[in-house]
Amino acid sequence: MTTGILKASALAGYRNHPVYLRGSQHVPPRTEAVADGMNALFDLLEAEKEASVRAVLGHWLVGYVHPYPDGNGRIARFLMNAMLASGGYPWTVVRVDDRACYLAGLERASGDMDVRSFAEFLAERVQWSTGKAS
Repeated sequence: MTTGILKASALAGYRNHPVYLRGSQHVPPRTEAVADGMNALFDLLEAEKEASVRAVLGHWLVGYVHPYPDGNGRIARFLMNAMLASGGYPWTVVRVDDRACYLAGLERASGDMDVRSFAEFLAERVQWSTGKAS
């Protein structure tokens, strides 16, 4: 805010302008659909009993809807960890070294509607966090 990139009012509530993700074929939903997308996300999270599934869905769908003007990735990773913690899983870090694989999994999930590689990537990161990675 002090640099003038964002106005303080832009940080309250969901975004009210279109966004485009650099390097991605995915274009997040129009601003008019953001609230409905977030309501659907909350409904899915509430209905899903398995913490690991909530973690994958929550992370991916926050990025898919891209509801905030800034910080969507950080919010998605925080939500992922909150969902994992609710199931007794450890705090899980997506390392900078894994950025290409991480983004490729998200791209496949959002562009091709195939979340498997993203789920496998996160499962590997959880295993690494537990010290059980092969």
